[in-house]
Amino acid sequence: GVLQSKVARGKEREGLKYSDYFEWSEPVAKIPGHRVLAMFRGEHEGMLNLAIRPPEEKALALLSRRYVKNDSAAAAQVVGAVEDGYERLLATSIETDIRHKIKERADDEALRVFTRNMREHLMSPPLGRKVVLAIDPGYRTGCKVVCLDRQGCLLSNTTIYIEQSAAGTESAAAAIRGLVERYAIEAVAIGNGTAGREAEAFVRGLGLPEGLPIVMVNESGASVYSASAVAREEFPDLDLTVRGAVSIGRRLMDPMAELVKIDPGSIGVGQYQHDVDQARLKSSLGDVVMLCVNEVGVEVNTASVQLLSYVSGIGPALAKNIVDYRGKNGPYRSRAEIKKVPRLGPRAFEMAAGFLRIRDAQDPLDASAVHPESYGLVERMARDLGCASVSDLIRHEELRRKIDPQLYIGGGVGLPTITDILQELKKPGRDPREKFEMFAFDPGVSKIEHLVAGMRLPGIVTNVTNFGAFVDIGVHQDGLVHISRLSDTFVRDPADVVKLNQRVSVTVLSVDIERRRIVLSMKQAPDT
Repeated sequence: GVLQSKVARGKEREGLKYSDYFEWSEPVAKIPGHRVLAMFRGEHEGMLNLAIRPPEEKALALLSRRYVKNDSAAAAQVVGAVEDGYERLLATSIETDIRHKIKERADDEALRVFTRNMREHLMSPPLGRKVVLAIDPGYRTGCKVVCLDRQGCLLSNTTIYIEQSAAGTESAAAAIRGLVERYAIEAVAIGNGTAGREAEAFVRGLGLPEGLPIVMVNESGASVYSASAVAREEFPDLDLTVRGAVSIGRRLMDPMAELVKIDPGSIGVGQYQHDVDQARLKSSLGDVVMLCVNEVGVEVNTASVQLLSYVSGIGPALAKNIVDYRGKNGPYRSRAEIKKVPRLGPRAFEMAAGFLRIRDAQDPLDASAVHPESYGLVERMARDLGCASVSDLIRHEELRRKIDPQLYIGGGVGLPTITDILQELKKPGRDPREKFEMFAFDPGVSKIEHLVAGMRLPGIVTNVTNFGAFVDIGVHQDGLVHISRLSDTFVRDPADVVKLNQRVSVTVLSVDIERRRIVLSMKQAPDT
């Protein structure tokens, strides 16, 4: 089939005539999925007319050879029937079938991009449990400032104005310094939205304690959380923007724990999320969230209902029961205590227990990924080595090296399981996410007007698509690094070169301030 496209006649814009528009055709099989979705969107919005049909002459010639057997008087009637049948019925049926197939193919491609980016986003390195001061920047309504304890609970909130007047700026400076001292703040999180760079420059100029991390945080989707039922239930008396500041601070401590509270489709880590099959999108993103949560594990004494609901074997109802039991009876002291949660049966416990962690439990295995059904095996290893307890086996690497895995195979336990257990004993409860690293934008570049072609700037990858990557360089507008400019060598798939939240160095190639478009390059010797 051939896709033919023509700009719709009814959508002429000022200064353009219909003759300025174009007609275009291309074999359907050669069109990338992201372009298919873009063209279908253009058709839906009335900007394009699309037709997907084989060349009519070839189609009629093929049908004629099949059905017109001779040149008798009746043949003319058959030819007419063939032409009429093709125009009225067959051509439309072919187009419908091809549209369905290429849409399905395009959805597959888009969902692959979505799930890959979502995984990278969820697995972003956490700063860890810190007392955090978080700022949701703003001009007219001011910057919302909150202080959170190490569990992410709200300690204090206020509003400061940093650019409206000298008195306001001085008052804001005193407020920030006072909060940092009063709550012994260990890190500062600043949203990367409007006025984010200005707020960052303001905070950095306050002379806060040396070594205090000041981090720009991606606030994508924070407004969705702020208006959600989850946020209203937790903070019924707080303004939306204050809730947003809380979300920003918690994202710095543990991105995954906060992002699971937001509909994955609202985070914006793919392309054409509103054009793909929404049921498939929801299912695919839900699956990848569950995989990530289970890979990292969940601290059962601090986890929210939303985070617990993604653990295998636990849904929203059981997650709420776990949190309610914790609220009534205090922190869980062992994994075995989780069995007391109402309506959490043996099967659910068996599926979920290995993914639930209890720090500072009496049994050190309760803080690890070792499943309770394997505790006996680990205790047997400890006894065989003459250890006083499992804790000794965990602490002493030289003891673990003496373990012969072959001795413990049997009873439904294979070598892969034993290997996994030994790996876990090296670092019980280890977090598979990368270590958090500090990052800072160029302090002299905070607006798109500051950009000049040829500048070399640090940036963070915010989205990876099939045609390239978008990079935040700290000017409130992401720049595009086209696939042809991602590397000095040929790149087939951008994901082979970059990933979400990766720190990169880019060169500014061009800037269109009016259209707010920035073209970047990651090549060592960028072209123009």
